Amino acid sequence: MKQAGVQIIAVLGLVALLGACASPLARVPRAERNAISARMMSDITVLASDEFGGRQPGTPGEVRTLEYLTKRFADVGLVSGTNDPASPWRAPVSLARTHLEQSTVALLQDDMIVELRNDQAIAITRSRQSLLEDADMVFVGNGGDSVPDAAIAGSVAVMLADESLNPARRKALERKGAAAVIVVPRSDESYVRIRQRLAGKALSLVDEEDASLGVAISNAAMEETLGVERWRGLKASAQSDAFTPVRLKWTVSIAANANRLEFVSHNLVGKLPGTRPEAGAVLLLAHWDHLGECGPDSLDDGSADRLCNGAVDNASGVALMLELARRLSANGPHERDIYVLATSAEEAGLLGARAFVANPPVPLESIVAAFNFDTSAVAPAGSSVGFVGEGRTALDPVIFEVMEGARRDLGNRNFAETFVKRQDGWALLEAGVPTVFLSSAFASKITLGPYLEAHYHGPSDEADTIELGGAIDDLLLHEELVMRFADTTAYPGR
Repeated sequence: MKQAGVQIIAVLGLVALLGACASPLARVPRAERNAISARMMSDITVLASDEFGGRQPGTPGEVRTLEYLTKRFADVGLVSGTNDPASPWRAPVSLARTHLEQSTVALLQDDMIVELRNDQAIAITRSRQSLLEDADMVFVGNGGDSVPDAAIAGSVAVMLADESLNPARRKALERKGAAAVIVVPRSDESYVRIRQRLAGKALSLVDEEDASLGVAISNAAMEETLGVERWRGLKASAQSDAFTPVRLKWTVSIAANANRLEFVSHNLVGKLPGTRPEAGAVLLLAHWDHLGECGPDSLDDGSADRLCNGAVDNASGVALMLELARRLSANGPHERDIYVLATSAEEAGLLGARAFVANPPVPLESIVAAFNFDTSAVAPAGSSVGFVGEGRTALDPVIFEVMEGARRDLGNRNFAETFVKRQDGWALLEAGVPTVFLSSAFASKITLGPYLEAHYHGPSDEADTIELGGAIDDLLLHEELVMRFADTTAYPGR
C-alpha cells in the first residue's frame, strides 16, 4: 500500500507539473470560453444592429454607439479616463465632412485634351475648392516611402492601388511634395466601388483643412488614354525590384468643389486605475466607427440593403476589448493605469487615434505599451498570430515569451507587415508610443482573404458571419500580456 501510495503521489505530481507548463489557453474550461463567447456576441449583435445605422461619426448611430459603450465601460469596471471633469468619458474629435459637388479631370498632351468622363475619373478635396492646372505626371508604381523626393516634388504622382486606396502610401507621397496623388485601382470593379465611396461624404480633422486633391482614375481610362500596351507595360515594370518612377508625356488638370460641414465627434476613454499610476500606463484601443450606408444603390434582385453594419469591422474588436477590460478589472488592481480607448473615424484615416495623440489624457511618453484590436472575429480557434508592428518596439521579447507560453505560433510576417499603416496603432507608433496589433485574423492571407473578398466594407459584414474562436484565443493572450506590462516588476518600463 505504501509503495502504491508513493506511485499515486508521483503521478499526481507529474500531472500538476504538466498542468503548470500547459498553455494558459488550454487551462480555460470550455464553459468559460462559451461564457466569453456569449458576452462578446451580445455586444457585437447590438453594435452591428440596424438600429445603430452603421456607426458613422456625426449621425444618430454615433449617439447610440457612445451611449451604449459608456454604459458598457462602466459595467465592466472602468471609470472615466479623460482626466477632464468637464468632459467625462468623451474626448472631442473635431471633424469636417466634405461632400463632393463637382469634379473634372483632364489629361493633356501637346494640343490634345482628353476630359475624362464621370465614370472614368473622380477628384475629391477636403477643402471647399481645389484646382491644379497642367501639372506633370509621374508614374510611381506601388508608391510609398521608397519613391525619391526629387522624382515627384511638385508633380502629380500616379500610383497603383487596391480597394483600400492605400492611405499610408498616398500620404507618404504627399509628404514628399507631390502636388496630388492619382490612384489607379487594379481592376475596374474596384474602381466602381471606390468611386462610389469617394462620391459620398468624406471626413477629415478640422485643423487639417487644406486644398490638396485626391484623384481616382479607372484602369480602363488609363489604357484608353495612354494606350493599352504602354499602360500595361508600366504596370508590369512596377513589379520589378529595379523599378524607378517614370515621367509621363501627359500632364493633368484637376478641379474639385465640395460642401464642407464641421462637427464634433468623440473618442470614448475609460480607465482601470492602478496602484502606482506614476509608473506609467498601458493602453487598449479599438475603433467604434464604421461606414454607415455604403452598399450599392440597388442590387440585381431589386433589394436595397445599403447599410454596412460592420460586425467584424469593428464591433468585434470593441467587444474583445470590453471583455478584456472586464477580466482585467476582475483580477486587478494592477500597478499601472490601464486606459481603454474607443476611437472615432478610423475608417476615414485613423482620425480619432490622431486626435488622441494630439491631445492625450496622459503624457504619451508615459504609455509603456499599447494594444490595438480590429477586425477580430475571423479566424478559428488554434490559429497562428499575426504580429502587426513586429520589430518596431521594445515590446517584442515579452510578447514572444508570452506567445511561447501560450503555445501560439507566429503567422506570416510579410502579410502582417502590409497592415502596419492601415490601423489605429500606426498613429501611435508615429508618435513614439510602443504599439502592437496582435490578431489571429491577420496571420495570413488564407485566413483574412475570404473576409476581405466577401464582406469587408460591405453590407454583408453582419453578425451572422462572426467566428469567435481565434478572437477568444487572442483575448486570453492579451490578458497575460497586459498583466505583464502593467506590472512594474515584470516590465520595469521603456
